[in-house]
Amino acid sequence: MSPSATFPGRMVSPGVASGQVYLGEAVTVGAGAAPDGPGTPDEVRAAFAAVAAERFTLAERLRVEGRDDQAAIVEIGGLMAGDPALVEAAVAAVTSGATAVAAVSGAAAAQADILAALSNEDLAARADDVRQVGQAVVAQLTSATTVPPPAGDFILIQREVDPADLIRLADEGLTGAVSVTGGASSHAAIIARGLGLPMLAGVDPAVLDVPAGRPVLVDAADPARARLVLDPEPAPGAPAPGTAASGTRASGTTQASPTTKTTSATSASPDAGAPPVHRTADGQEVTLLVNAASAREVRMGLSAGAAGVGLLRTEIPFVGATAWPTGAEHKAALRPVLSLLAGRPAVVRLLDFSGDKTPPFLSGRPASNGLTSLLGAPEALEAQLHAILAVGPDTDLRIMVPMVTTTDELAQVGAALGRVATQDGLAPPVLGMMVEVGSTAANAAAFTGTAGFFSVGTNDLTSEVLGIDRADPRMSPALAADPRVLALLARVAAAAAAAKVPVSVCGDAAADPAVLPLLLGLGIRTFSVGAARVPPVAAWVATADSARCADQAAAVLAAAPSAPVSSP
Repeated sequence: MSPSATFPGRMVSPGVASGQVYLGEAVTVGAGAAPDGPGTPDEVRAAFAAVAAERFTLAERLRVEGRDDQAAIVEIGGLMAGDPALVEAAVAAVTSGATAVAAVSGAAAAQADILAALSNEDLAARADDVRQVGQAVVAQLTSATTVPPPAGDFILIQREVDPADLIRLADEGLTGAVSVTGGASSHAAIIARGLGLPMLAGVDPAVLDVPAGRPVLVDAADPARARLVLDPEPAPGAPAPGTAASGTRASGTTQASPTTKTTSATSASPDAGAPPVHRTADGQEVTLLVNAASAREVRMGLSAGAAGVGLLRTEIPFVGATAWPTGAEHKAALRPVLSLLAGRPAVVRLLDFSGDKTPPFLSGRPASNGLTSLLGAPEALEAQLHAILAVGPDTDLRIMVPMVTTTDELAQVGAALGRVATQDGLAPPVLGMMVEVGSTAANAAAFTGTAGFFSVGTNDLTSEVLGIDRADPRMSPALAADPRVLALLARVAAAAAAAKVPVSVCGDAAADPAVLPLLLGLGIRTFSVGAARVPPVAAWVATADSARCADQAAAVLAAAPSAPVSSP
């Protein structure tokens, strides 16, 4: 293979990324069924069940992190691994004398061929998913392990890239992916776009012969010339792609439009200068922040032009906890994130153990929202506050209280924060609140004397107002444009403006192209969105006219029923 060779491909997720080749190949056989061994029906069923359980566990974690679209994709793999048509076909083959590996591979290939032959492109694309499940089951049967990813940035190259692998490797240094099969509607491509990872599909199978560790460049900036470049020439003065010195590991790329050229961590460092100023077409300044639960998301968001973090979900690392997190555990979880935010906004939300984010030690107790549980454990609350103040002094720190329903709840947290700050000899940071309960939104004016800022969680608010469970397939960020929801958002914006209390929106509706203009029309000028959504939101802001947005919001509000007001 000649130096600087190129492999054309189809751009399925835009951007440019460099790194070392990582094939993720299996390298050992452990105590499971031998590759050429007969196996048993029970072993085959157990392997399918293990893959299904692993996919469902990963999907649950993604939902806890608010990554519902990715969770739905991973769940499809779990459902396929539990599909009797696939499982029993493999079991029947083993019963007839086939080896376990051959039986699973054959059953998966047969079902994939049926799907691939369908005329519906979306259904045909599911053939890759079936093959990926088959490969995972084979790995279970053989106890195969894979070569760990290299240090530094790397590009995953496989015949069929597994979307679950993209999610797992996103925090390991993955900057891009290349697949021999698949297309833009494959689940791997959808995940790649959500993570902001450049990806190519339909690449010549000869790419699988590229040796691991070789420097490569995924150039997916232009659909007309999408390609994988071997041994790319580094920019003058830049280190070789994928080396440990090439930049902050796992910072990835940013996703913009197909014609927007983005780079890997080599040039996308979060401290590469002041964030850009975002303005509407008529000159209104807009602040874009990023929602995050990990350092990777922060790096991605800052690289894409976010000014800081508007929502740090602190409960995510502790969803499986068996007791309230200690101060040391909080510090360990906070430090990697807040260390990236020196001088930048860092809105840290207190533990929100509720719903599908309820850890084992709280799961047997009567249902309550996360704030009620936290207020009922004052030592746990103060441990988290001490940790936040200890780790975040270099940031523009703000603390946010979730699921507030009364002014007394906010006052209790404020009193605890005052005590902790005094003990630590520090000035207390600004204390604000989430507005995600209907009654709280309707009575927002009553909270302006206590809250230092409002941040609207449109997901829970929309779910409550419209009576649709967050897990319901009908739920969508676009539903925040419903007149009933928008009327409550208008109340919050008006109350905040009258009291000069800063207000932002951190729910998914802020990244919806139909809802964002309405929020701008209500006078809201700060939005916090997922890391991969920062570039498109910035582009929508740049084309928005605030007067036209106000007219659009007024038209929707004209259809809204009047909201009742009650005492908080």
